[in-house]
Amino acid sequence: MKGKNQADRMELEGLYGKYAPMVYRRCYSMLKDDAEAQDMVQEVFLRIYERMDSLDLSQPSSLLWNTATRLCLNHIRDKHRHGVDVDSSELLLTIACADDEQESYEAKNILAKLFSREPESSRTIAMLHYVDGMTLEETAREVNLSVSGVRKRLRGLQAKLKNLEVK
Repeated sequence: MKGKNQADRMELEGLYGKYAPMVYRRCYSMLKDDAEAQDMVQEVFLRIYERMDSLDLSQPSSLLWNTATRLCLNHIRDKHRHGVDVDSSELLLTIACADDEQESYEAKNILAKLFSREPESSRTIAMLHYVDGMTLEETAREVNLSVSGVRKRLRGLQAKLKNLEVK
């Protein structure tokens, strides 16, 4: 058992050395706070270490990216529940529009209208599927819904978005 733990620690150190900067950038882009992002990086690697025996580490960047995203979203939700001033819709807008500043103002307005009356879980689903590129199956697993439930939410968002574009 002791040798296995040492092997796990060595593997984790290798993963940390290679992927910690990527995980930090992901966390910082979502949390917009250096200290929170650094804390979240530690949490991501701790979670990986705790579950190393049951995880498929053949594609660690994908696993770490998804873990960081999920933990940051949970952190944002927790802050929101405790009354800390966090606007998750603004977070989604920032992430979705990060590459194109010319059209970001218009896109932000459309997305703000789209998500203003949607539950937080719909924002999470949209972010995981459209921004992070997760499949319907992966998204469904992350949010504990059926694939058809995720598909229904995404179709509803698409219909509302088309309606907003027509107006």
